Amino acid sequence: MDKKEISKERKNYLKKKNQKKISILLTQIFILVIFIALWEFLANKKIIDSFITSQPSRILNTFINLNSNNLLEHIGVTVYETVLGFMLGTVLGIFIAIILWWSDFLSKVSEPYLVVLNSLPKVALGPIIIIWVGAGTPAIIVMAIAISLIVTILENLNGFLKTDKELIKMAQSFKASKFQTLTKIVIPANLSTFINSLKVNIGLSLVGVISGEFLVSKAGLGYLIVYGGQVFKLDLVMTSVIILGVVAGIMYGSVLLLEKFILHSKKFK
Repeated sequence: MDKKEISKERKNYLKKKNQKKISILLTQIFILVIFIALWEFLANKKIIDSFITSQPSRILNTFINLNSNNLLEHIGVTVYETVLGFMLGTVLGIFIAIILWWSDFLSKVSEPYLVVLNSLPKVALGPIIIIWVGAGTPAIIVMAIAISLIVTILENLNGFLKTDKELIKMAQSFKASKFQTLTKIVIPANLSTFINSLKVNIGLSLVGVISGEFLVSKAGLGYLIVYGGQVFKLDLVMTSVIILGVVAGIMYGSVLLLEKFILHSKKFK
């Protein structure tokens, strides 16, 4: 009898939870539709200047015209640069964080430098990166790495240092090596930290790529935005920004899927 009552309560809870999710999704879609409809209406009635703000119908026409030309090439360039910068920045950042966790001396020495570098606006390094690496794709990828690297190091290092001290002491009492402590305790305990750094990095890498494309690129969504601004084609600028938002959403969604896969795999181990 108790089991049936618990099962029924569980079903009601899950039903309410699903209903809440659907309600949130429908509300989000409704707000977006109202916003687009209001934007189009105000532009048609000349209440807002469509030359400055553009309007949905003109953005759609621009998208169709771009799609018939080389839109996929521009999207592909930005995605390639972002993914490469994201992967390199994440791997390098985690590797450096491990080194700093391993050596308390290096961690203390590097701390003020990391804090200063984290506070420094990375876009200001753009001209220096271009001179050092050269104009083109390498400079854009280095920019993406520069923006995401320090955040990755600090976030993962803080996670490593906050690992349960009792577990580490217990491992040391059983004469576990530093490497065993790292692989058996510290890294497994910081899976959520790794995932959070991936979520942050995908956005930062995209910011770095767009900043780099503003400066040196001849292709990519950042290039389209700058070109549109230079020739006063606001339709092109708004279309590129919307496409950029969609690309960013897809990339972030990919990280969320990876998170679900990792957590699901961990649950069944």
